[in-house]
Amino acid sequence: MNDAILHAVARLPRAPGVYRFRDEARVTLYLGRATDLRSRVASYWSDLRTRSHLVPMVASAASVEAVACASPHEAAWLERNLLEADKPRWNRALGGQESQVFVRLDPDPSKPRLGVVHRPQPTPGVRFYGPYLGGSRVRLAVHGLRRVVPLELSGKRLRGTTADFAGLRGVSSADREELVERAAAVLDREPAAVDWALAGLRALRDRASSALAYELAAIIHDEIRGMEWVTSLQRVTSADGGDFEVRAWHDGVAVEFGVRSGRLREWRQEARPRPEPDSGPEPGSGPEPGSRPAGLAELARHAAELAAAMRL
Repeated sequence: MNDAILHAVARLPRAPGVYRFRDEARVTLYLGRATDLRSRVASYWSDLRTRSHLVPMVASAASVEAVACASPHEAAWLERNLLEADKPRWNRALGGQESQVFVRLDPDPSKPRLGVVHRPQPTPGVRFYGPYLGGSRVRLAVHGLRRVVPLELSGKRLRGTTADFAGLRGVSSADREELVERAAAVLDREPAAVDWALAGLRALRDRASSALAYELAAIIHDEIRGMEWVTSLQRVTSADGGDFEVRAWHDGVAVEFGVRSGRLREWRQEARPRPEPDSGPEPGSGPEPGSRPAGLAELARHAAELAAAMRL
């Protein structure tokens, strides 16, 4: 490991994110994602058991760069977006194998329900959330949300055992609007609503475990993990975003993100002084209400700070 990489790895955070290796000509050799950036990047010089094909790539690496993300879900999306736009030589696949899905919230009074779909089909009154990566995880999240927000039990046409179960839960059609908004608040990532839903699921898991219902407790635990995945901050992909640039500078390092159709597809960084204050507004930094995924300016700023810290 050369001095530049040793210095960079030591300054990587123990956080999820995306990293890339570059050669002496600054050509990107490989791009990957991690739940712990420092540990993952360091492993290329200590443990390549299942990645032995990358030994020549590591030998050619002259530098490493990284973007720390707010969540593993955000890192998964960023890796996918960047690889789909430009796959480096040593990458074999376009990121993980997770599928793209959406959550569908249908408030239909006769049959209100939550579901997972691959493509949103605009329907009056129906709300869609996403996109998310990982159909299995998102389905687990929806199953967990149904446990704490029994929306399906508030329909007007319940019959048989479903109607009996609604009675046992104390749910009626009069509760439908409240349950719809409660589910929406969780899917909108409102902190109090997310905390409430996760606390409810943890209580159900612990109750099942105390009753020795370990299989049920394990299922609910997986649903908690799924809900954490769905409700974690994710700023690099939006279903309705536009095309624009986001730029940030820190201590002589510039980071630029290119967003195309709401997806962060381009990541550029280099040593470059910040423009003089009297040279006009920074290109790509002005607000465009309704067209930008929230928080990208913050992501770029943190990426520039990390890039400056990793520089020799």
